Amino acid sequence: MSRADFHSQNLETARIEARRLYGAKAELQGAWLNWVAAQIYTLRPAEYASMVRRELQSLQEKSDS
Repeated sequence: MSRADFHSQNLETARIEARRLYGAKAELQGAWLNWVAAQIYTLRPAEYASMVRRELQSLQEKSDS
């Protein structure tokens, strides 16, 4: 499977996962950063974890502006 195919097949799932992780931020507050890092660490394959990380970063940037 090409990288582009993998990306297109997993983008929506990565976005859903990022929203789930971001949604826990208010509840976990100061513990959130360590928790979310541990959650992302468990995601496989690494390319998928990177996609979730990018989507999570995008959500954070949108909330900061």
